[in-house]
Amino acid sequence: MQALPRQDYVSLSLPGPAGGGYNNSKQWRRQSCWRKWKQLSSLQRSLILFILMLLFICGLAVYPTVTEHLRALCMGLTDGEHNTDNHSIQKPAIPHVLEEPVKQEQPLLPEKLPQRHQYNKRGPPLLQNHSKKKENSSDTAAAGKKDGERKREEGVISWRGSVIDTDQTTEGAKDAKKEDSAKLSKEIETSWPKAVQEAFKHAWKGYKEFSWGHDELRPVSKSYNEWFGLGLTLIDSLDTMWIMGLSEEFEEAKAWVATELSFNKNVDVNLFESTIRILGGLLSTYHLTKDELFLDKAKDIGSRLMPAFNTPSKIPYSDVNIGKGIAHPPRWTSDSTVAEVASIQLEFRELSRLTQEPQYQNVVAEVMDKIHKLGGKLDGLVPMFINTNNGQFTHQGIFTLGARADSYYEYLLKQWIQGGKKEEGLLQDYLQAIEGVKKNLLQKSSPNGLTFVGELSHGQFSPKMDHLVCFLPGTLALGAHNGLPADHMDLAKELMQTCYQMYAQMETGLSPEIVHFNMHQGSIRDIDVKLADRHNLLRPETVESLFYLYRLTKDQKYREWGWEILQSFNKFTKVSSGGYTSINNVRDPDYPSPRDKMESFFLGETLKYLYLLFSDDPDLISLDKYVFNTEAHPLPIWPSTE
Repeated sequence: MQALPRQDYVSLSLPGPAGGGYNNSKQWRRQSCWRKWKQLSSLQRSLILFILMLLFICGLAVYPTVTEHLRALCMGLTDGEHNTDNHSIQKPAIPHVLEEPVKQEQPLLPEKLPQRHQYNKRGPPLLQNHSKKKENSSDTAAAGKKDGERKREEGVISWRGSVIDTDQTTEGAKDAKKEDSAKLSKEIETSWPKAVQEAFKHAWKGYKEFSWGHDELRPVSKSYNEWFGLGLTLIDSLDTMWIMGLSEEFEEAKAWVATELSFNKNVDVNLFESTIRILGGLLSTYHLTKDELFLDKAKDIGSRLMPAFNTPSKIPYSDVNIGKGIAHPPRWTSDSTVAEVASIQLEFRELSRLTQEPQYQNVVAEVMDKIHKLGGKLDGLVPMFINTNNGQFTHQGIFTLGARADSYYEYLLKQWIQGGKKEEGLLQDYLQAIEGVKKNLLQKSSPNGLTFVGELSHGQFSPKMDHLVCFLPGTLALGAHNGLPADHMDLAKELMQTCYQMYAQMETGLSPEIVHFNMHQGSIRDIDVKLADRHNLLRPETVESLFYLYRLTKDQKYREWGWEILQSFNKFTKVSSGGYTSINNVRDPDYPSPRDKMESFFLGETLKYLYLLFSDDPDLISLDKYVFNTEAHPLPIWPSTE
């Protein structure tokens, strides 16, 4: 048998066209697939394309990073942020009226303590959404979250831009912390109250030059606004100047009251506003100065407001002509708001005590008694409106701690304190209302769990919260200080953090008038602000609560938060010629849009509470001797012998 010749290699022929190598084979396969595709019917091809597209969309939907970007884009489009974040818009030129952002010659916080201005941040890293104007908010939130997780893994806590090593347990570190805290306290004691004084002087300068004796300053146009024609800003500011030790400004204001202030005018005034601002301001200034001039003026305005109570139900009308002695409801309704009729008691009660004329206390006590007995409440929560003819709640089923109801709850507690804690009916109504808030209005936001107070409308919960609601942390803390349940203080601290975040998460560092909280799983930020709600009116409620929380806990962070807010007021609302202006858009630091109005409560409340917040003197308006009305005018707590 003949042996076959040995082969040194094996020849393998690949399928495909003759003479085709590897490249030709690929080309053949492509051509074959194309022929098969062309052989399919139009319906078959369309079905395959539809399935492929559906698979692609499903892939996008389950990919978290992409969905976060899509969600952020959608949220930005719904609230109008695409106008500022994703598109270039030419903004109208405005006259140079606001202070140029300059470095203020003010003390920096010690290095190891939380400091916003060293890191250009206004809140905890997990809650930051505004580090750069054109930065995508979802990127910022995600970056902050990852950064926070990384630092926790490394044994580091990051809070408000400050990094604190949790392993620092040596005696040397503790001593350094104590030393830094002592330095901060010294700086606050010497510099921060002075900064508030300077802010007041600047506001007073504008009022004196452009609106002296009138109700409100319009700082941008260098003019004034008249509401009642009674010098509201001047009267609202009297006790603030006395508390701050501004004797020169106080004396010139006192001279105006003595020679120019007259209530014998044919003018309609709002009962609530004139009571808390004018009557309250005059009574407070009388107690601080012991000058009979202010008591005489208080008696005059108090007696002229009494016709408001001449109604069929004894629920007062909202308006009264103090010259003619005729009261009436608004033209469009016979209702008054519950907050207005139930937040004049502190002032009228004190007027009766000083004058020994019981009619003032009697009329406001009857109002409280009627509200106490009314039906239509929800676990102590009251509707917003009450009819002056029949004395019944109207617009029932709507419950809020914001506008039209807020100070009703505040005055339940404060009347009880003012009267020496003897009026148990007021206390029980207050305690029941707080339980009603916990049961019906209290919720937490997503993703960071901020505790907030929403609203209820016919059983439907709304995550809407007015800035006005930020009075509540201070009121809760005051109640706890006076022996009410300790969990009231715990809730006060949680809500205080929320109210601070309403400032910290805005690009200007100033809170809008109204916010909405996100409650849905997967939300990337806690707070949304609608376009119509982005204005800031220089309101006091948050700094008011900061004052109470610091005074009663001595936690330094509350003063630091107040300092941040004051700096934001100075940067975005201070008008160079004098005064401060409310603004239209707290989300736009480049064009906050001045509204050309300085409310009297900016001097009467906001700056007063900031000054008291920074003061280390516990006897400066002691909370054991005074109770503040809702316009920040301190009135004495009645002696226990009475």
